[in-house]
Amino acid sequence: MNTQATPSPQFYLTAPAACPYLAGEMERKVFTHLVGPRAAEMNDLLTQGGFRRSQNIAYRPACEGCRACVSVRILANEFEPNRTMRKVLSANRDLVGTMVPTQPSTEQFTLFRQYLDSRHQRGGMSDMSALDYAIMVEDTHVNTRLVEYRRRVPGQGIGDKPQGELIGVALTDLMSDGLSMVYSFFDPGMERRSLGTFIILDHINRTRQLGLPHVYLGYWVKGSAKMHYKTRFQPQEHLTPRGWERYLGEIDEG
Repeated sequence: MNTQATPSPQFYLTAPAACPYLAGEMERKVFTHLVGPRAAEMNDLLTQGGFRRSQNIAYRPACEGCRACVSVRILANEFEPNRTMRKVLSANRDLVGTMVPTQPSTEQFTLFRQYLDSRHQRGGMSDMSALDYAIMVEDTHVNTRLVEYRRRVPGQGIGDKPQGELIGVALTDLMSDGLSMVYSFFDPGMERRSLGTFIILDHINRTRQLGLPHVYLGYWVKGSAKMHYKTRFQPQEHLTPRGWERYLGEIDEG
């Protein structure tokens, strides 16, 4: 009889580094590797416990004296878009979103570089190469997909491989209780479309169609203006020391 115990994940702590969200703060992260046949199961459990995935790493903040980072998930079955969101859906009614395998392409990377060069010139991803992008997409042992957003070509129905200009991409994990949005990027020159909002709204709809309850948005950082948008998608739950609790903060109609 085999009595060997199933290997448990090993967790590690990073050295302190400058916080990218709050000026004057230092961040640390606890992380583990998502590898092997149980990687998808571990990704589910860790995401539900407040971790995020990057390639084959799951991590969460472990900062001393700061708890500003809060895990957020949208309650997809209860969600109703507000007036501004309905306008966003209408403005993007010509787009087709298709879930495809995680196979990087030159077309995706060109859009990815445009997005980084416009939105994140000083971020940690600013110098990513085509190889780095391919690793970001492919280096995983979990159940993940890309969602490509293209303009519908006139006269073409919604097929398995719609042709047309690629204007947005989302890297998304398929979990037992919903979808986890790992990373998304889009054409930065199409501000009027509010593509970031549209991609989240599309993921809410996809989650409903799958019969699942949650869309995981990653971390909302209290006090960070660039993370404020995440509280617009209500109802939602925040992970607290008492577990997942419904967020009762102000609803942002913006």
